[in-house]
Amino acid sequence: MALSQFISVFRTAFESGQFLKCTLSRPAAAAPADLKNVYLRPVSLKKGVFVSFTFRYKTRDEVKNLDLQAALDYLSEWLGKGFLSADLFTSDHTYSLHFSKSGEATLTSKKTHRDTPADTSHNREKHRLIAPSAPWLHALGITNAKGEVLPTAQDKWKQINKFLEIIESLLRAHPLPPGAQIADMGSGKGYLTFALYDFLRNNLGLDIRVTGIELRQNLVDFCNKTAVSAGFSDLHFVAADINDYRPERLDVLIALHACDTATDLALAKGIHARAGIVIVAPCCHKQIRREMDAHNELAPVLRHGILEERQAEIVTDGIRALLLEANGYKTNVFEFISTEHTAKNVMITAIEAGRSTTGGQRRDEALEKVAALKSGFGIREHYLEGLLKETP
Repeated sequence: MALSQFISVFRTAFESGQFLKCTLSRPAAAAPADLKNVYLRPVSLKKGVFVSFTFRYKTRDEVKNLDLQAALDYLSEWLGKGFLSADLFTSDHTYSLHFSKSGEATLTSKKTHRDTPADTSHNREKHRLIAPSAPWLHALGITNAKGEVLPTAQDKWKQINKFLEIIESLLRAHPLPPGAQIADMGSGKGYLTFALYDFLRNNLGLDIRVTGIELRQNLVDFCNKTAVSAGFSDLHFVAADINDYRPERLDVLIALHACDTATDLALAKGIHARAGIVIVAPCCHKQIRREMDAHNELAPVLRHGILEERQAEIVTDGIRALLLEANGYKTNVFEFISTEHTAKNVMITAIEAGRSTTGGQRRDEALEKVAALKSGFGIREHYLEGLLKETP
């Protein structure tokens, strides 16, 4: 009875234009594996208004547009079987359908008033920190001449926007000083370097200087030419090895996907310069894997190559974070972007917290943890340790 009433209310709300959205949650055993919930909303297509279903899995989203009858059939089949809760939002009511473990359904409603009409646009664009119409995006092959993101560049576009979200968050915790000097070590074709400059200078109005460090001269020439065309007067690229780059001042250090110990070289540059913000996305963790000879409870597991490789990555980046903490930084290690978009998805961020008297204890504790990890995994020395012992 409750289910049929819910279906009836859904139909009436849709046909009267009062349907705003609906969420199916509490997946049951019958639901597809890894499906967390389903989000429904009205969408205007060429053939009329449909119900857009967004199936939210653990690592991806799938979207299907169904006509009203197909949508009602789906709800009738899956509510109480695949999902035990549904919340329907209309312009004047909120309806909640819940199923108990025994299968008993209850429907409740609450009168509400919403002035915002349903968004039925087909391609709803998420709020972006940078506009896809930026000319440099076209020059770098991210968008077409109309400022539309190319299908082949969708993953890169997601990375750019996620990166800027991270930057925005870090700046709230650690604002940049006037004339901040920023270095992107291993800048490649400069996707994120250009995005960073455009966002900081043109969106936030900050006084900054950005330098991209890249070994390949052809990429350096291309990026400098693109920067001039874009009018980015304080964005420059230089052909140099990270180890040879010696800035007089460094406020932000960025190194995304610098291979193996190149990440450590960049980190050492940032720490020696006391950069206020450090951002790295490590890649190719070879040094620790070559040295690793576990003498702990994980030894029997690490005889499998794939598990040894993954453990080496964890140990490598874990020690990097601890060494940053030992040198007065507050660190965070997290997923940069879903593995659906890139396999290189771990990011380490650090904010300079200062070396105070109480910091001495934190330094000792961090170094003790590094020593314990090296002992347990049979590691002589992490490459970053040696770099930090050297005179900058």
